[in-house]
Amino acid sequence: MATATLTSKGQITIPAQVRIALGLETGDRIEFVEMENGQFAIMAANHSVHSLKGLIGKPATVVSLDEMNAAIACQGAKS
Repeated sequence: MATATLTSKGQITIPAQVRIALGLETGDRIEFVEMENGQFAIMAANHSVHSLKGLIGKPATVVSLDEMNAAIACQGAKS
């Protein structure tokens, strides 16, 4: 199990095996995600929203803003 020590400034050094497992490099950001029972998960946050480009293909048909608004209103009326 990897451990780290908290400094008086609230800083820690992430152990090498954890950095390697998360694919972290100098300058990368990490997120602390609160789980249940007071536990936290550490996740790499080194990907920007731009990395999502192309993940979802273009729709087969073009939908206008009016059509989108009508669909939203219709779905909202069902709730």
